[in-house]
Amino acid sequence: MYILNSIGLMLIQQTAATGVWDWGLVLAIAGAVAAALFAGIGSAIGIGLAAQVADGVLSEDPDKFGSLFLLVVLPGTQGFYGFLIAFLIIMNTNLLGGAPKALNFGQGLGYFLAGLPIAFTGLLSAIWQGKTCAAGVEMVAKRPSDSMKAVIYGAMVETYAVLGLLTSLFILFGIK
Repeated sequence: MYILNSIGLMLIQQTAATGVWDWGLVLAIAGAVAAALFAGIGSAIGIGLAAQVADGVLSEDPDKFGSLFLLVVLPGTQGFYGFLIAFLIIMNTNLLGGAPKALNFGQGLGYFLAGLPIAFTGLLSAIWQGKTCAAGVEMVAKRPSDSMKAVIYGAMVETYAVLGLLTSLFILFGIK
């Protein structure tokens, strides 16, 4: 919250000093917010879906915690991917290092667009991964020896989050 307040205050001070908004910087911040926010929401939903089913299984057999843990936390990786892209955007624009970089509209748009692939692949893949992992939890409840099969199915959904992360990174590193 402190970071958001600092960024908002910085934008207000800059606008008061110059009389105009730095739309490049506003777009860059929006890209960072989108990356962290949507991927984080997807991870929270995905973990919640898998955890609800795992809690039911654990109420019957608490010894299965170790074999269910990975299935529950797997949808959380997308939130970390979104945070990584948001962090890189914030660092590339020098938002935490004093005076932010002066960005033209095109650069700001580039940062904004760099946040979108992980924002949307993170949101959707985490939710679907949560559903896949919830089904895997049900499988492990009946056949504990097949837990790695369930993890492999969950990891297959992860592939698309990784592709979104890589796309965001390629766009981000291409901004001049």
